Amino acid sequence: MVVSVDTFFLRQDGPGTLQAQIQEMIAQSILSGRFHCGEKLPSSRKLAAHLGVSRITVTLAYTELLANDYITSRGRSGYFVSDTAPVPPAYAPTTKTTDKVDWSRALAHRFTGGDTPRKPDNWQDFRYPFIYGQADPTLFDHANWRLCAVRALGQRDFTTLTTDYYDQDDPLLIEFIARHTLPRRGIVARPEEILITLGAQNALWLAAQLLLGSGKHAAIEDPCYHALRDILHKMECGLTPLRVDSDGLPPDCLPDRTDVVFVTPSHQTPTTATMPLERRRALLKRGHDLGAVIVEDDYEFEMSFLGPPSPALKSLDEDGRVIYVGSFSKSLFPGLRLGYLVGSEPFIREARALRAQVLRHPPGHVQRTAAYFLSLGHYDAQIRRTAKALHERREMVEAAIARHGLRIAGRGVYGGSSLWMEAPAHVDTAELDLRLREKSVLIEPGAPFFEAANRPRHYYRLAYSSIPTSRIDEGVAHLAAGLKEMA
Repeated sequence: MVVSVDTFFLRQDGPGTLQAQIQEMIAQSILSGRFHCGEKLPSSRKLAAHLGVSRITVTLAYTELLANDYITSRGRSGYFVSDTAPVPPAYAPTTKTTDKVDWSRALAHRFTGGDTPRKPDNWQDFRYPFIYGQADPTLFDHANWRLCAVRALGQRDFTTLTTDYYDQDDPLLIEFIARHTLPRRGIVARPEEILITLGAQNALWLAAQLLLGSGKHAAIEDPCYHALRDILHKMECGLTPLRVDSDGLPPDCLPDRTDVVFVTPSHQTPTTATMPLERRRALLKRGHDLGAVIVEDDYEFEMSFLGPPSPALKSLDEDGRVIYVGSFSKSLFPGLRLGYLVGSEPFIREARALRAQVLRHPPGHVQRTAAYFLSLGHYDAQIRRTAKALHERREMVEAAIARHGLRIAGRGVYGGSSLWMEAPAHVDTAELDLRLREKSVLIEPGAPFFEAANRPRHYYRLAYSSIPTSRIDEGVAHLAAGLKEMA
């Protein structure tokens, strides 16, 4: 790597001679780790011209650095950072200025301190990672994804790669969603009724921004997707959490002032409960009577390996009041960040305008790569392969749970990639999680899914999407031993 000459600056009030300042500047860059061993430095002529000093001044500075083994000369190739220079393992710049801004007063809004936990960055280093939503490299079709990405980089797709769509999306991806993805959920939608988002969370944020505000009231499930609650707590609206039962959210508990309802009817987050058909119809009727909009998060419907998934709530909607949220991030990989909103054209028009103000549109190359992967049949093949693997793991997990006497609180009628678990009432699963990490076991404590008031702490989520089948029984055994220790 060549160090850019544009990264060199001299302070006008710097101490010492120009030669000493140049020498110190380069030495400090090496010592701080900003310059790495083997990197090429600018030529003396180029650096002198950039700094506005004589070439001899730079040459003398380089000579001193050569003598002290900070840099080395390779004939006509130029100057390089020496392989034996004392370079630290990582670049950690030091702040030279004192921050005099009172951020407690300057910040008009705060977005830290929510319920959404952060998964360990090194989760792959754990031997028994029972955590949700992470990609399994053994199941992902790397080869065909790479081929689709290369194809999307080709000359024929140059416009897709480079165009500023402003508020539009890749028509090939929109067509696939309209013709193939949505019909599988019983949904018929025109391109004008579909918007690509940066994952389901971005879709939920857009919906909240458009539908809620001062004087509005929302209802959510309890427990629910913690990131959704974090979004809604930042809105200037009323919020009612409704405790779900074995059939999901009870429509008759919706307050009369409800304007927006957020639900996961096909696969409730995190209990995995499936809302029966009669309750879905009751929810739609209640929404009609209230004049409320219903936002349906239909995550993970592709992982229905125990039977065909129930039709989406949106497919039963005759009023146009259901806003549908889907995502490819769960079925492909979370780093993809591709989701979609489906709703009536006036709503999507405003969502498109809001998205354009914030981020214009998701990258064209990402959209086109996904479109090729979907349209060429690679996606369906991967879904079948993943569903088969999850089915095998599910059977292994349930057998291990029964063998070790653990309690399942929710298992999902059609499949999925996790189980909702219940520990003895006295067990704080956050503490259990910390203890299990010493055994290289990861679980997800359940408390963050619940509203803060009277939050139960003895639930946890046990996912099996990222753990090899051969390690499941041993991992569950460690979990059971941890629970016994806390008893």
